Amino acid sequence: MAHQFFFNAYILDNLPSPEKGFDVVQDLSEPRLRMYITQRGVKSFFVRKRVNGIDKRIIIGKYPDVDIEEARAKVNEVLDDACKKIPVRRKKILFQDFVGLYLDSKVRRNEDSLMKLKRAIKLHFNELYNHNIQDLTESDLRNVLNKISGRAMAARMQELLQSIFNYAVVMGYIKNNPTSNIEKITVVRRVRTLKKFGLQKLVEAINKEKNLNLRSAFLMLIYGFAPKNKIFKMRWEDLDFNHDAWGDMPLSNRAVLLLQNIPQNCDWVFTGMGRSHLTDPRIAWKRIVTDAGLPDVTMDDVHKFLMRSLVWDSDKDKLRENMNDVLNDLMA
Repeated sequence: MAHQFFFNAYILDNLPSPEKGFDVVQDLSEPRLRMYITQRGVKSFFVRKRVNGIDKRIIIGKYPDVDIEEARAKVNEVLDDACKKIPVRRKKILFQDFVGLYLDSKVRRNEDSLMKLKRAIKLHFNELYNHNIQDLTESDLRNVLNKISGRAMAARMQELLQSIFNYAVVMGYIKNNPTSNIEKITVVRRVRTLKKFGLQKLVEAINKEKNLNLRSAFLMLIYGFAPKNKIFKMRWEDLDFNHDAWGDMPLSNRAVLLLQNIPQNCDWVFTGMGRSHLTDPRIAWKRIVTDAGLPDVTMDDVHKFLMRSLVWDSDKDKLRENMNDVLNDLMA
């Protein structure tokens, strides 16, 4: 049975990822609304519906691209659509044009993430663009997937193709999904090896970074208990040093001390190119983890390690106390 509570941003942002498989939670405000939390930290809203005797799980969208109120509002619409008879469309449509419909209707991402997805689609599916989607066969799709270098990328593109053609079935352009008989590309998941001693070595290496902006951003990945995309987009206007808070989230003592020593030169706490926020300092991070003797550790590894160590509490003062306890223990 799914764990039930009233969905709010503060709780959903801090839900821990399961060690394996996925967890399911349920909204008390709209009991038909549920959420998957995967091992990789991906959170997706979904509903369940029995259609023609088959129990279906229908994805509404990923959180936070789809916010809580938007997900609640879509429940009735999604359930009604699930019961509709699939239309039969005899007019043909190019794969390129249908991908445009799919992105507009089914994908909810920020602008940067959407552009990245479009580039990946164009790179890997370009040879399918000028074919009618009704004419594409299992063999055509196998050939495209076989040309993709890297099993992880090939697996993601296979999932995307399957989703695109599932939508084509729903929209009535095709009767059957040609990807359904293609063997799933398996990826060996990397084992996250970060431990207490490794985190200490990482902090030592970060403190040797000469660039104040990068040094502060990387330390905030540890002291802030938030994923890198949120850390790098941190704004001064969202910080409240009177209450040691960042929006709705408390700040650890180490985070407060770190932030108070950063010059406030623009709207962003951590600046990047063109006076925008920091985006993806992978070269600097690679240099630091190599110096720390942890060449395979990623920024996401740091966040997941800290969140596994943190005892979550709905009381902000207690949560802040738990943050400080975790950091004091890890740095001791």
